[in-house]
Amino acid sequence: MSTARLFDRSRLEILSPVDCVRLLGSVPLGRLVYTYAGLPAIRLVNFVVDDDTIVFDTGKGDKFRAAERGDVVAFEADDVDMERHNGWTVTAIGHLSVVTAEETVELRRTLPLHSWLPMDDPQLVRLGIESVHGRRLVPWGQRPRSG
Repeated sequence: MSTARLFDRSRLEILSPVDCVRLLGSVPLGRLVYTYAGLPAIRLVNFVVDDDTIVFDTGKGDKFRAAERGDVVAFEADDVDMERHNGWTVTAIGHLSVVTAEETVELRRTLPLHSWLPMDDPQLVRLGIESVHGRRLVPWGQRPRSG
């Protein structure tokens, strides 16, 4: 049994939370949006999805301090086919936290965590996904007509 696809006013397909999390797990890079010195900061991070969380390595800098504070952040990832003019974007929002030393051992054993940057003392950080929203730009023939 298939469900009807929902579209927003711009004729972008509205993705379900389950599809959003699945799509997040299909790409290796995303953008962490957090507050630094009272202003928005955006950093590219490589990550993995673990159930309803996003996990990534970081050094003991700004992102780590945001996790220590439990800051609310946004995380965005996407995939776009420039030739076919289709793709998707997903934004997750939630609180950052530092992964405990005991859990870090288990996660490093079970998840494909590999930082793309060399780090002296990598720390695992988790974003608990509290809300997630996504849109997909589908091929012209699959878009609803304007009305």
